[in-house]
Amino acid sequence: MAREGIITFKGNPMSLEGEDLAVGSPAPNFELHYADAGIQTLTLEDVKGKPTLLSIVPSLDTGVCAIQTKKFNEQIGSLKDQINAITVSRDLPFAQARFCGAESIEMRTASDYQTHQFGTDFGVTIAQLKLLTRAVFVLDPNGTVAYKEIVPEVTEEPDYAAALASLRMLI
Repeated sequence: MAREGIITFKGNPMSLEGEDLAVGSPAPNFELHYADAGIQTLTLEDVKGKPTLLSIVPSLDTGVCAIQTKKFNEQIGSLKDQINAITVSRDLPFAQARFCGAESIEMRTASDYQTHQFGTDFGVTIAQLKLLTRAVFVLDPNGTVAYKEIVPEVTEEPDYAAALASLRMLI
């Protein structure tokens, strides 16, 4: 199911694949992958128990995505032990790890490159590009969606203050 009129990319209307995941809904189970001594798996069960920030970007190799990841990384510094913070993209896990190393990013990155199921289940796959759109989700410690922002124009940054306020309320 494609949802039209939700986002634009450089002013061009785009559609999002999947259902519109609402605040208050349980987060869908997911299986993402990251590089750490090979390819490792990250699931919803792995993040339960702490509030979780999911910063979703099309590609870390683009300017706004890099800015978003750096800003969240800086702003969650004092919360690291109390939360999970993950940047999700479809970049390969090794490319994500390279980016984090080069930019001194400590927050975890995880990739939806294998099945694309995360993007579909969270309703954040851009149908025309097969990339993830720019979005932020905050999950409570039980895995329920406490905050959601689908950024209307993919080339613009999210509302950092609102996402972080939602995250802090759960600590």
